[in-house]
Amino acid sequence: MITGFRLNLAPLKEPLGFIKFIEWLTAIFAFGSCGGYSGRTIVSLFCSEGRNETLNATFSYPFRLNLVALVESNTTLCNHSVPVTHLVGDSASSAQFFVGVAIICFLYSIVALLVYLGYMHVYKDSDFGPMFDFGLTAAIAFLWLVCSSAWAKGLQNVKDATGTAGITSTLALCKESDVSCEVTDFANMRALNVSVVFGYLNLIVWAGNAWIVYKETRCHSQKYTARQGAGAGRGQQVPAAI
Repeated sequence: MITGFRLNLAPLKEPLGFIKFIEWLTAIFAFGSCGGYSGRTIVSLFCSEGRNETLNATFSYPFRLNLVALVESNTTLCNHSVPVTHLVGDSASSAQFFVGVAIICFLYSIVALLVYLGYMHVYKDSDFGPMFDFGLTAAIAFLWLVCSSAWAKGLQNVKDATGTAGITSTLALCKESDVSCEVTDFANMRALNVSVVFGYLNLIVWAGNAWIVYKETRCHSQKYTARQGAGAGRGQQVPAAI
């Protein structure tokens, strides 16, 4: 059997190769929209004497909000002494899990495309290649379900912690009767919402790809051959007895 590299672009025109290219693109959008994020929330403090104070908190991936200072040093705001105050929450585990899965998928898609385009003759002539591809593809589809759900919950925690209700509960000054707190400029989290969408989109794409890869395995071909044989057997007419 010849095992050398033989470039053949035909698999890109077939579902097996085309969907792998789609997975490569969706993985880029998934980790790019989450891993490169940075946003700023601006909080306005309305004091009883009519003047206002402004605080801002800049946070970014991996969203360890408990390390982000809302009040960076002991200071006086609205005639009240305010200690150092940080945001509440840590979504790093879910965010890093999500980005990690996306990077693994990005790398695996490149390797799989290299095999499809250069070693398809080896891939189809072996049992190991399609079975390994199917098992890993199915496992990745499950990982997308888990990491996308975890990151969706983590993102909601980020939104809650940086919203007006979250800031009010975090900053003790906001509980004073003569001070009112409100987030007047919310961090734009459109990119993070997009990352969640691409997470579930990857789940759908990889689950569909698992079925396509399964059709390349010997298990599927044997079942298909058996069904064809059974159909042919039923189609034969039994000679009439004389």
